[in-house]
Amino acid sequence: MAGGRSLGRGFGWLWASYAVSTFGTRLAFDALPLIAVLVLQAGATEVALLAASGLAVGAVVAVPLGAWVEFRRKRPVMIAADLLRCAALLSIPVAFALDGLGLGQLLVVSVVVAAADITFTAASGACLKSLVPPEDLLVANGRFEATMWTATALGPPLGGVAMGVFGPMTTVLTDAASYLLSALGIGAIGGKERQQTRPDTPSGLRTSDLMAGWRHILTHPALRPLFLNQVLVNALIMAPTPLLAVLMLGRLGFTPWQYGLALATPCLGGLLGSRLSRRLVARYGRHPVLLTAGTLRACWPIGLAFVGPGTSGLLLVMAVEFGLITCIGVFNPVLATDRLDHTPRDRITRTLAAWSVTGKTTTAAMTALWGLLAAATGPRTAIALAGALLLATPLLLPRHEREPHHSAPK
Repeated sequence: MAGGRSLGRGFGWLWASYAVSTFGTRLAFDALPLIAVLVLQAGATEVALLAASGLAVGAVVAVPLGAWVEFRRKRPVMIAADLLRCAALLSIPVAFALDGLGLGQLLVVSVVVAAADITFTAASGACLKSLVPPEDLLVANGRFEATMWTATALGPPLGGVAMGVFGPMTTVLTDAASYLLSALGIGAIGGKERQQTRPDTPSGLRTSDLMAGWRHILTHPALRPLFLNQVLVNALIMAPTPLLAVLMLGRLGFTPWQYGLALATPCLGGLLGSRLSRRLVARYGRHPVLLTAGTLRACWPIGLAFVGPGTSGLLLVMAVEFGLITCIGVFNPVLATDRLDHTPRDRITRTLAAWSVTGKTTTAAMTALWGLLAAATGPRTAIALAGALLLATPLLLPRHEREPHHSAPK
């Protein structure tokens, strides 16, 4: 295993690009919902529908993009996705300065960013597999996971302070700039990139191209249960998030920096989990780690239903999130490595796009549903229901281990 050694110049630039864009995004921590609440005075239902609609429409737009990207060089696509996200985000402070910002524009930006996110993530998975040998994939994914949680720990408190001192558009501008820097980093990877080709080279996209990712996932005995579990778990974790923001920033009277601190500090658990992941796999094997961490992560979120005002409320949120995020930090790098190992090179982009599209549309639908549920029962009850349903999700985890195979490109 690679341990602490370098994984090569190409991976170094890819990692640096990921780091800068992730820090920018985490600094903006839920920028669009917070702008909707703090600038446009949107309520729980409007915030939930904004989050849900952006994810859903963005995912639909990304479906043909995943198949189209499969047979093209990945780095130019990643650069284009970064520049598109940069331009979309820059439109928000421009509209704000002209006193023309509204929920409609936030929705359009949310759609563009969601579609570009899916496309970038799908292309970057194929890029990673081309830059790193199979035996080092878990190390590489662990580094990405550690970077993500470090950024999530540092970004929201700094973003909350920046928003309070300099105004709500500061973090959006920073996020836009981070995508520009990411595009420059991708361009610096260098070397010749091989383009995947079809055997028959048809003109245009076929239905089979669009469905190849789902077909691979749903017919693969190792990926199918992991896919179903991950999609449902992510949706049940993310759907109540806007409701928690409304509850904490509204009814319970927390300030933006307190909200950011409560969700950011526990992300140190993600850094811990990602660093433990490789060691746990080396000692116990991939499947036991996936099963144990995947089960433990489902036990925490129901505690968020009991959050109250003041210091005790902040400490409760921190404790619940720390336990949840530590388990996620262990689980995610192993899942990402398993997914790449079980996917041939000529299907990576479509598989990752299908996975991401399904996850985002499911999260969008659940977020919209939970927004309506919160309007009828209150945010706290909706958060409690999501936590209770999560307790059943370990039943979807695979019970038997499947050895990964490293398929040659077709």
